[in-house]
Amino acid sequence: MARVTLREAASVPSEPSAPSEPSEPSELSEPSDAGGPANPGMKPRTQNLWAAAIGVLAALATLAVAELVAAFMVSVGSPLLAVGAFVIDIVPPWFKDLAIALFGTGDKVALLVGLGILVSLLAVGIGILEYRRAPWGIVGLVIVGVIATAAVLTRAGAAINDALPTFLGVVAGIIVLRQAAPRLQYWVDAAAVGRSLRLEGVSRRNFLVILGATSAGALAIGLGARALSAATTAANAVRQALVLVKPAIAAPSIPAGAELNIDGITPLITSNDTFYRIDTALQVPIIDAASWSLRITGMVEREVTVTFEELLALPLTEHAVTLMCVSNQIGGDLTGNAMWLGYPIRELLRQAGPLPGADMVLSRSQDGFTASTPLDVLLEADRTSLLAVGMNGEPLPLEHGYPVRMVVPGLYGYVSATKWVVELKLTRFADETAYWTDRGWSERGPVKTCSRIDVPRSGARVAPGRVAIAGVAWAQHRGIQALEVRIDSGPWQQATLAEAISADTWRQWFFEWDATSGNHIVEARATDTEGDVQSGTPVAVAPNGAEGYHAITVTVA
Repeated sequence: MARVTLREAASVPSEPSAPSEPSEPSELSEPSDAGGPANPGMKPRTQNLWAAAIGVLAALATLAVAELVAAFMVSVGSPLLAVGAFVIDIVPPWFKDLAIALFGTGDKVALLVGLGILVSLLAVGIGILEYRRAPWGIVGLVIVGVIATAAVLTRAGAAINDALPTFLGVVAGIIVLRQAAPRLQYWVDAAAVGRSLRLEGVSRRNFLVILGATSAGALAIGLGARALSAATTAANAVRQALVLVKPAIAAPSIPAGAELNIDGITPLITSNDTFYRIDTALQVPIIDAASWSLRITGMVEREVTVTFEELLALPLTEHAVTLMCVSNQIGGDLTGNAMWLGYPIRELLRQAGPLPGADMVLSRSQDGFTASTPLDVLLEADRTSLLAVGMNGEPLPLEHGYPVRMVVPGLYGYVSATKWVVELKLTRFADETAYWTDRGWSERGPVKTCSRIDVPRSGARVAPGRVAIAGVAWAQHRGIQALEVRIDSGPWQQATLAEAISADTWRQWFFEWDATSGNHIVEARATDTEGDVQSGTPVAVAPNGAEGYHAITVTVA
């Protein structure tokens, strides 16, 4: 049956009727003070604004209910994060490079903000469409839900039940649209009829009540879902209760002269909470350590499986290693140095017995990320490549790979530092590729000799006289043997190096500069223990790491 609005009902002529006794004027016939309509009606622009609000609240209800259901599921059920992860996978490499260059470790926050803006625009359109052309707004919401479901189900390890949060969220959004849009229409019709202030007030109040209730409910459900995430809470509780065993092979004590007492210089050891994080996981994988296992498969004599309990029972090694993202710009901060605890990867690979012809280990993360690491690097006896379980004396933080990750000295992270690792597959570079090599990056990523100036900051003003120039330099698994500084393209001058922890970590340095008045350009370059000097030719980060001298400008006055 077609719906007859108040406006249409008011315009239909009535059949003649017999005279009746005079009665009190009804509220529906109350005249305005001006003798005309009590309300000229709601403007189309205002109607669209209220309709847009309906769409936004429907989106909030959808996301809130989906997050609430996902909070009680261990697997990847959050539609917003699944869509975000899908976007990360499909955008071209140059766009990812741009995002990292612009936002650094805040790239994921920027992506979520961008998704929020996109969701808001879609919600506005859906709300207006449902009000103006029902039920096409609901159809639009269903289409968005189908896309989100596809993103959820295509994530690594996803099961069919992971679609449940999205489905229930879309149902909640449909209910909001079905309830709110007709109430807005009733309010608009009452205002257009203009014969009853009371009728308009009641209709307006009904509409605003449902919007307010929806808004409050969505906010409460959304906040509660994040706070009550069962998987995250359980993983944190287990992690905090975990007591790491003492290493069978402890790292050498840090030499007394390894850390310089200079304000502003990068700390020798990077704390866990300030260690950079660059990965493809928009939602940190939540892994039950009790059920975690690592499989060694592929071109091996025998497959090997090791559980977390078995890994902890092995003789663990402690080793300081500086890790670096290949997207680190010259002078950038996408690098960190930590003390790692783990078991040598080469020992597990030897148990599996690599077959002739294998030259690559394709490591796989719980979330589907893959990295291609040269097999010969992992088998080197003098390179401490670890399946790490600890970081700076505590279990790995969730965002840094808990319960187990890879740490390989001397290689950029994109080919070695797989977090949440669950498989090592021995194969060949000629046969298989990894996540980043599929996107144009080189298949082998040795870290390049490089240096950074930390003090003074570029653009700083300093007083004439003795000024400390200081920073860090690295050439992982080779080590740094010299650092030079030059002022205004003058001659290179030797800086003083702090003691080295090992060849696998960065090394602090300083230079005493007799600063004279004026504007100056300061540059630094490092030389590794093999005699290779840092290149001064600018090279972009793609496809295998940036090159060039770090230069700063300083005003002496």
